[in-house]
Amino acid sequence: MMEEADGKGRAASESEQVSLKDKGNEFFKAGNYLKAAALYTQAIKQDPSNPTLYSNRAAAFLHLVKLTKALADAETTITLNPNWEKGYFRKGCVLEAMERYDDSLAAFRIALEHNPQSSEVSRKIKKLTQLARDKKRVQEVENKRSNVDMAKHLETLKSELSEKYGDEELWKSMFSFTVETIETAIKSWHETSKVDARVYFLLDKEKTQTDKYAPVVNIDKAFESPHTHKSCFTFLRDYAEESFSKAACLVAPKSIISYPQVWKGQGSRKWKHGQSDGFFVQFESPSLQKLWFVPSSTEKGQLLCRDPEVLDIGVHELLPRIFKQKLPNP
Repeated sequence: MMEEADGKGRAASESEQVSLKDKGNEFFKAGNYLKAAALYTQAIKQDPSNPTLYSNRAAAFLHLVKLTKALADAETTITLNPNWEKGYFRKGCVLEAMERYDDSLAAFRIALEHNPQSSEVSRKIKKLTQLARDKKRVQEVENKRSNVDMAKHLETLKSELSEKYGDEELWKSMFSFTVETIETAIKSWHETSKVDARVYFLLDKEKTQTDKYAPVVNIDKAFESPHTHKSCFTFLRDYAEESFSKAACLVAPKSIISYPQVWKGQGSRKWKHGQSDGFFVQFESPSLQKLWFVPSSTEKGQLLCRDPEVLDIGVHELLPRIFKQKLPNP
């Protein structure tokens, strides 16, 4: 009689358990994921070794964005039935929601091994492969935006300065000044999508009257017309001499100049750097002039400055020489 009673008890339990799962499925289909999860939980209490119940609850938790719980249920599903595709599929979906794309891909690939015919899993793998690639590129872009290092791109300038100036302290200060100016401009571009048209001066700490001469001069009107351009240049040349500046860096966005060659009358046909937005940096010292264009593009929704491109200053000069040229000693 005891055995018969136990048998009836099991049958009743199984019937109730199936009923709870089916009710949970109905609520799930209706979009009531909270109620569905509650019913799956009740069913699990009665049948804690049923992988389907954990799989279903994982799906409900995923919709409720209870990702840690969903992942735990997916793992339990896999533990209870390691050869069932669904557990790995659930795990992949949860990891995708967590933006752990590489881990998600791994789970979907195992799911595909257990069910190679699953078009749903194949679609997920294709999507995740692209998402993982995109996430990696976003990280690369962010790293480039955060870790600006211009010194490695200006090795030519460093060697030219060391050749032109015997005073090591002087040429090193000029090089550091240029690197810092360009890096500051790039960071401004990344943060605000613009740079102001300015000339930065490397002042002489011993000779410059710092109360009278600032290290930065705004030149936002300089490129409005040939007249303002000439006036600006005359002012800057006097400023450089009177402030005893050792060097200067002009920074100007391409947008306010159109093309720098207009001042030479050579037209846009000479421009060989595409339609990229960006800005110019012109380095000035008594013995050396250099010009770069720093192009900019939008990658993964983020502005990114690319490597500076050296320009022919004879063609693209933004301003004539600010410093009176020092001829080498005979």
